[in-house]
Amino acid sequence: MSKLGKLGARLHHGEVGYDFVKNRKIWYGISILITITAIVGLAVRGLHMGIEFQGGAVFTTPKTSVSVSQAEEYAEEASGHDAIVQQLGNGSLRIQIAGIDTGQADRINAALAEDMKVDAEKINAELVGPSWGEQIANKAWQGLGIFLVLVVIYLAIAFEWRMAIAAFVALIHDITITVGIYALVGFEVTPGTVIGLLTILGYSLYDTVVVFDSLKEQTKDITKQTRWTYSDIANRSINSTLVRSVNTTVVALLPVAGLLFIGGGVLGAGMLNDISLSLFVGLAAGAYSSIFIATPLVADLKEREPQLKALRKRVLAKRAQSADQGETMAVDGVGEPLADEPEDAAPAVVGPRNQPASRTRGRGRPSGKRR
Repeated sequence: MSKLGKLGARLHHGEVGYDFVKNRKIWYGISILITITAIVGLAVRGLHMGIEFQGGAVFTTPKTSVSVSQAEEYAEEASGHDAIVQQLGNGSLRIQIAGIDTGQADRINAALAEDMKVDAEKINAELVGPSWGEQIANKAWQGLGIFLVLVVIYLAIAFEWRMAIAAFVALIHDITITVGIYALVGFEVTPGTVIGLLTILGYSLYDTVVVFDSLKEQTKDITKQTRWTYSDIANRSINSTLVRSVNTTVVALLPVAGLLFIGGGVLGAGMLNDISLSLFVGLAAGAYSSIFIATPLVADLKEREPQLKALRKRVLAKRAQSADQGETMAVDGVGEPLADEPEDAAPAVVGPRNQPASRTRGRGRPSGKRR
């Protein structure tokens, strides 16, 4: 078994781990800082909406020796608007100009043909009306809103409302960061961007649900024992799925990184940037929020319940009592002592399954009687 595989097995059994829940304020602070930066970028620079959302025209020229910078200059002089020019693989140019109508398009087409020394009839012009673009934008926002509502309803039914709130906060966190990055780098927002955004939300939700499912299973009858607090079990759930989450995220990011950095950057296929940037940023943000935001937030909300508050007091009191008596206590995967259970305690379905015998053998005995 590889080192990573051994680490994953040890994390799953609770032999090692990192206390994500205990250090949650650090992760909350990092997320707040990133989110504020994204919001400021969005407020200052705004989003560069494509013609699909605000209307305009796309001119595709035949193969030409005119450079991208020259074509941008020609297009801006002819239209009076900012232009986006992309060089296609066959040597032709794709010139995108927003905010123009049919009459202006004919005049711009003729001016481009004259400046670039090409036949006007060989320039392909595609027009998008502003009303159609507005409809597309409204449909995109409606689709996003419906998606979020259905997610909250599903999680509230399948798990509980606290987990639904935590997942919703994580999704908003991912959306805000992704949209803010688009504003900061100035990439164009197209329907491909919306598709990428919805894709990464589904991925982020899937990763979060995996942890929630483990947490739900391990906290059945949690109040019937005094060994673990809810935060202890939440932390174990994150650690038990940590390697899996990292592996799936890395595997998903590799092809997306190829699209973004090689396809869009090296090869100059700018249209790939529309979807690849949202996927790259969203996948990374989704993995982060699933591990560092969603589950710690659930633990925060759950431990506000009176019965779990009382459980935490009992667990901490038993740990303090055992420490005062000088007893050697079992320790969980993140170095937290686990209070001993009395022999006749009611069984509870909590904690990781299939713990190694070396960790469970002899629990409940004073240290002086251990063999």
